[in-house]
Amino acid sequence: MKVVIVGGVAGGATAAARIRRLDEHARIIVFERSGYVSYANCGLPYYIGDVITDPEDLTLQTPESFFSRFRVDMKVHHEVTAIHPERKTVSVKNLETGQEFEESYDKLILSPGARPTQPRLPGVGIDRLFTLRTVEDTLRIKTYIDKHNPGSAVLAGGGFIGLELAENLRETGMDVTIVQRPKQLMNPFDADMASMIHGEMRRHGVKLALGYTVEGFEEKEEGVDVLLKDSEPLHADMVVLATAIEPNPDVRKIATMLTASIDTNNFLTESHAKLRPVESPTAGIFLSGVCQGPKDIPETVAQAGAAAIKVVGLLAKDHLVTNPCVAQSDQLLCNGCSSCEKVCPYGAISYEEKEVNDHGIRETRRVAVVNSALCQGCGACTVACPSGAMDLQGFSNRQILAEVDAICR
Repeated sequence: MKVVIVGGVAGGATAAARIRRLDEHARIIVFERSGYVSYANCGLPYYIGDVITDPEDLTLQTPESFFSRFRVDMKVHHEVTAIHPERKTVSVKNLETGQEFEESYDKLILSPGARPTQPRLPGVGIDRLFTLRTVEDTLRIKTYIDKHNPGSAVLAGGGFIGLELAENLRETGMDVTIVQRPKQLMNPFDADMASMIHGEMRRHGVKLALGYTVEGFEEKEEGVDVLLKDSEPLHADMVVLATAIEPNPDVRKIATMLTASIDTNNFLTESHAKLRPVESPTAGIFLSGVCQGPKDIPETVAQAGAAAIKVVGLLAKDHLVTNPCVAQSDQLLCNGCSSCEKVCPYGAISYEEKEVNDHGIRETRRVAVVNSALCQGCGACTVACPSGAMDLQGFSNRQILAEVDAICR
């Protein structure tokens, strides 16, 4: 079996490693648009703040180490430009040489990620305006700071990356202002929790301009003016857009090729949110990561694992194999949140009070229990579980008989 994966960061790298653990003979090729694979975005601001001093520490693996450990061909600076489901190939462009070619596949996983929101505002694209999502973005910001030694920065956006970047820029001695349209940082948090964050940020000298709408940017000889609606502009030596993510520009083209739908924010949607949470409408093509919308790292990793199991597992529907396809709960990791129970379309998950031995400490916890006779191995619970406690393991005799019956027909 030959598997092609589009994207080699959190989702793509996880899927590749998981497939290798499940199938030692599969040929796995990963195409990554950027020059780096297997890195976590949350570590990027700490290189800018000199907490991480070696750029090699930003990545967990290199293409060479990934091949050495997993026998996975990681091809960086390669962009997939088209998908041809009818002949099971993808069109690929080598961004370094310009060479274009087609690569065949038996199974395809799409984990192309997303990009920082690029607001259609005057001044976007000026030299002192940066975004932060990739390793290349990080190196660009770090190089600018080392070369120009700016004394102030405005961060547009107060989410996780914005707060981490504010912390690290303050550690370098810069004056930092966060501007955001909502009237609180970390918008998903309740107001009382956000107020604690506000106090901590101000205690460290970070200025907050909350409830202001950015209308554009204007480059000055001595810096950048951030233009605000109904307010005086903010001035700084540099500006970083730490805003939300949006789909890559080619997502509509991908959706057309796969006869897939997109949501109101132009992200790809799965075949069925509960029954097929990682499958596209086209057989043999699976989805993973933030190409379906914003996700945190644990959810991306869980979804990539579910996609990998679908690729090599019983539910791939190509032939009968004895690979994992029934959900199982790790009671040490389960936090009793009921997320998996709510999304299970077959009523296979319930919760029980059980005694758990956590590193020698015995305690009673509310943990998920899976009824293997009801579980269909759809993977919905693995995607929904925030703690990584749900996994697909083993398989039931009833599932094997049903698969044999389907194949015989």
